[in-house]
Amino acid sequence: MNKQRIFFTGGSGKAGKHVVPYLLAQGHRVMNVDLKPLNHPGVDNLIADITDSGQMFNAMSSYAALDELEPGNGIPKFDAVVHFAAVPRILINPDNETFRVNTMGTYNVIEAAVKLGIKKIIIASSETTYGVCFSDGPTDPNSLPLEEDYDVDPMDSYGLSKVVNEKTARSFQRRSGFDIYALRIGNVIEPHEYEQLFPHYFKNPEVRRRNAFCYIDARDLGQIVDLCLQKDGLGYQVFNAGNDHNGAIIPSKELAEQFFPGVPITRELEEHEALFSNKKIREVLGFKEQHNWRKYVKWE
Repeated sequence: MNKQRIFFTGGSGKAGKHVVPYLLAQGHRVMNVDLKPLNHPGVDNLIADITDSGQMFNAMSSYAALDELEPGNGIPKFDAVVHFAAVPRILINPDNETFRVNTMGTYNVIEAAVKLGIKKIIIASSETTYGVCFSDGPTDPNSLPLEEDYDVDPMDSYGLSKVVNEKTARSFQRRSGFDIYALRIGNVIEPHEYEQLFPHYFKNPEVRRRNAFCYIDARDLGQIVDLCLQKDGLGYQVFNAGNDHNGAIIPSKELAEQFFPGVPITRELEEHEALFSNKKIREVLGFKEQHNWRKYVKWE
């Protein structure tokens, strides 16, 4: 296992506060760069604003903590950048502010990383890029399952910001030749939320239609990020980050027929295979799900 020094933005958020401990457990050193610190043993914290380019350059060329002063060899270089910081959805800030923070923040983080020579960059994109989640009115996808070669077409400010971020990542990858991977993260589920949320989802499956019934366990997301850190040489890549199965008890084919009638199914689906497909992370990264909802919710 390659132990790395990681610059992680947004580690205090819903997903980050689980991904950062996972990375620490793999032996990595993590500096959490956020507007508020993450109170977890072993985390280095730095308060900084991703929308300020100067702060990103400064933070990314900084000591992580006081112990790094001891060797007397100058400031160590980060091995990788993981960028999760963002306004996490619509209807928290005005649309223009959501778009500004997410696009300019991502530009600033990637620019600093590339210009400082950090050759592995992982950014958080979103399932909302597929244009179903935050659409005005019920919207059908063009096809199922949702896979990474889909022509993403959101109509909302958040999903649009994530599409722009993917283009920004691709542009910087072209000019640098570095590895820049974008994770289209599904609906993040924390450990305590299975018993809290899933029984309601199973009784009322229509409430999950906008998410195409996807979920990603926050701890499995940690595994995906670590696999990206270990996998070199892929250039620019987009990966769906989701669990193996739908967050539903209805079989996949029936689920599609009931909630997305008439939408073309492009390939044969396994009985409960996720409509938000994670086939690519399984085949390319070697992802092996550890936290299927069936471990935590008993349902007959």
